[in-house]
Amino acid sequence: MNAPNGEILRLFRLLCGIGLLARFSYALARNPVLPLFALALGAGPEGIGLAVGISTVTGIFFKLPSGALSDVIGRRRTMLAGLVVFGCMPFAYLLVSSYQGLVVVRFLHGLATAIYGPVAMAVVADVAGQRKGEMLSWFSSLAILGTLLGAPVGGFLLFMLSGGNNPTLFDFRIVYLASGIAGATALVLGLRTLRNGERPPRAGTLKQRWHLFRRGIAEVVSDRRVLVTSSMEGVQNMSMGALEAFLPIYAVTVVGLNEFQAGMLWGAQVVVTLIAKPLMGRVSDRWGRRPLIVAGLFLCAVPFMLIPHLTTFSSLLLACALFGFGEAFVTSSSAALVADYCHARNYGAAMGTFGTIFDIGHASGPIVTGLLIAALGYGTAFAIVGTLLIAAVPVFLTYVREEPSPF
Repeated sequence: MNAPNGEILRLFRLLCGIGLLARFSYALARNPVLPLFALALGAGPEGIGLAVGISTVTGIFFKLPSGALSDVIGRRRTMLAGLVVFGCMPFAYLLVSSYQGLVVVRFLHGLATAIYGPVAMAVVADVAGQRKGEMLSWFSSLAILGTLLGAPVGGFLLFMLSGGNNPTLFDFRIVYLASGIAGATALVLGLRTLRNGERPPRAGTLKQRWHLFRRGIAEVVSDRRVLVTSSMEGVQNMSMGALEAFLPIYAVTVVGLNEFQAGMLWGAQVVVTLIAKPLMGRVSDRWGRRPLIVAGLFLCAVPFMLIPHLTTFSSLLLACALFGFGEAFVTSSSAALVADYCHARNYGAAMGTFGTIFDIGHASGPIVTGLLIAALGYGTAFAIVGTLLIAAVPVFLTYVREEPSPF
């Protein structure tokens, strides 16, 4: 991209603002509102799990083709398509009156992050030049902030509307209306920011574009460095998904903490990641990305394996903060390293591949760890997942031996 630095920074700030609003809208519709909505519609535990997890399934199937499509028809217009889903789908919840309808709407709402997520990262990679680590980290940190704000605001709205009683269908619809307004605001800002300044990168017939689409995917998925680097984030997200699901249960039922303290533990992990990630991104731009990924995997593995052996709030808080610090190491560098290995024309396919593996790891973490805990208990289950993090290091060093220039 040949725009002056001032114009690049202005565009980047607008992209961050759009991302924050979009993620805020998505989080408003998700936790804790979605599981409570499913419960109010008569769903049992398995049904609630399906309603919450179905949007991740959407991401697994659609992130790669969405990213690759953006390389062919233009990233900004594909990103706008994702923002249209963010802006319109929350209003579909206003029509939901059955559990089956909720699952269908939730699956379609997952298209928002499936389309927007990898393509937005590709757009930022386009803008960032040699500062991919720093800018991708800032972008994802603000997305995390949007998620962090959306969840409590959604819960607060639902609490206020219901007056502390069981929420009614009308109460849920008001929250989803608020989600729709936030999403529509992101869409309007996106239209003003992204509608100009891009030509379709590859003109041609439909057949030619289909060929380019398939070639882009083939080039990216045949690059072992891209797959292995993406898998490091996938493994890290597997442990994060496990922690997300079972840390509150361990803290409350085994250690005896209250729900607020359990929330503080998770909050500490998220806040440390949020603060540390942009700094680590800058470090990776300057000193290289591989050492940070390796150090991050160890930093996640050690506190993760220790958690089932800790029995005080302060020790668990420290372990969660360390895990968050390790997460910042890995996630600040892995997406940037994937982009480094690809031609700029394939950033969309690369980020789509990255996002798909990310989602597989995140979705499998709670499932695999849950089975392990049921069979072997917390200590052994967490030790096995932590060992996977450590075992990933020699695989990464074997198949990703060097970094591209300028390192």
